[in-house]
Amino acid sequence: MDALPRHPFDPSDDDKLREECGVFGVIGVSDAANFIALGLHALQHRGQEAGGIVTHDPEHGFSSARRFGLVRDSFTSASIMDTLPGEIGIGHVRYSTAGSKGATQIRDVQPFFGEFAMGGAAIAHNGNIVNADALRRELIERGSIFQSSSDSECIIHLMARSLQRTIPERMKDALRRVEGAFSIVAMTRTKLIGVRDPLGVRPLVLGRLGDGYALSSETCALDIIGADYLREIEPGEMVVITGDKVESFKPFERQSPRFCIFEHVYFSRPDSIIGTKSVYETREAIGRELAKEAPVDADLVCPVPDSGTPAAIGYSLESGIPYAMGIIRNQYMGRTFIEPTEQIRNMGVRLKLNVNRALIRGKRVILVDDSVVRGTTSRKIKEMILDAGAAEVHFRIASPPTAWPCFYGVDTPEREKLLAATMSEDEMRVHLGVASLRFISLDGLYRAVGVAGGRDARQPAYCDACFSGDYPVKPTDQMARGFKLADAVEPAE
Repeated sequence: MDALPRHPFDPSDDDKLREECGVFGVIGVSDAANFIALGLHALQHRGQEAGGIVTHDPEHGFSSARRFGLVRDSFTSASIMDTLPGEIGIGHVRYSTAGSKGATQIRDVQPFFGEFAMGGAAIAHNGNIVNADALRRELIERGSIFQSSSDSECIIHLMARSLQRTIPERMKDALRRVEGAFSIVAMTRTKLIGVRDPLGVRPLVLGRLGDGYALSSETCALDIIGADYLREIEPGEMVVITGDKVESFKPFERQSPRFCIFEHVYFSRPDSIIGTKSVYETREAIGRELAKEAPVDADLVCPVPDSGTPAAIGYSLESGIPYAMGIIRNQYMGRTFIEPTEQIRNMGVRLKLNVNRALIRGKRVILVDDSVVRGTTSRKIKEMILDAGAAEVHFRIASPPTAWPCFYGVDTPEREKLLAATMSEDEMRVHLGVASLRFISLDGLYRAVGVAGGRDARQPAYCDACFSGDYPVKPTDQMARGFKLADAVEPAE
């Protein structure tokens, strides 16, 4: 999933970890494309660069549309949606993680489609394949011709080379060769397919929509179309939905799950459900745990909107320090700033955030944010708060220091560009120029998400590689390019 132009321009976009994709599919509903567009709209936070929809109906066969930009701008007009008939379809929204950075080609936008002897199939992939380079070289040597720079296209070519007789069996064959993280929604003429990798790194859920079904990256997208949430697709599970029948398979060797813990902190929408617990409640619990670990004498607790809000509420409730909206987010940044002038760029986060001066003046302010990546945005926000007359600024971060890049489907800067990879916590405090800086501990984060004993170093319950350097699957492509693992960490094979 490679680079495409960001849309719309966000001046603080390069200082956040970005989830790479959202996937969605439906079967057994009239006008499937309209339901998919609504679902993708609800998943827009997982990818804002481009999106695509593939549908099928018996009269027209497979139809597809792929566009750069936001769902609301690309998949709302009748001229587009009328070209996507059928009662089955899948969709995809994306940022970029793998592929040739700087590419701007529509052929890199998913879903991908392949025509096989037993019929066509389309696939939408959320995650990242860590052995894609090796697979790609092997496939090209055997005669495969790639149309994109995406790691996801490897799956289509592996399916094409399988000797199995059905699309689901060919997909099982292909995915057994794949290493890394994948949550996939796929379709044939009559089947909707969902599958998660054995570690269950990325999310995927199943819902019921009238007489049909839906698959989605998050439950919030089921809500928007009025579907009932049934359950998560289990790690290592494949579901094949035909008509009103849902078949479940376990095609992979069983492993201990390692769901991405950062989904709880930032990636998922706060109105989604992970497992049986709301993301909002978990983030509030993170804030409470942070207040226990890192108390400070202050006058106000203010979130860095919007992702820091639930944790700030939890911090306020636990500490007894009043909660206040000291920073206001401009909700209407959009196309105006797609191609900003240099002067506009220099305004930085002021385009997106503004300080509530009357509230802040003279106060000792605790700013609660979800993470610190490069630190550039944190410094600018601190300056805005002090310029507004705050007496002190204290940062409290609702995740541990992000010191390692993610290779499982998250757009992360190179390790040397991560502030926590090159500085201690106190050095970061000095660099940011704040009165105090504290991160939640890794054990504290585990407790907040429901693991009472904290992190088990021998067998952690989550993938926390971005904090610990403990990669559950070796990032073989990156290691071949010179990436070095933490000395004390021996990841799983």
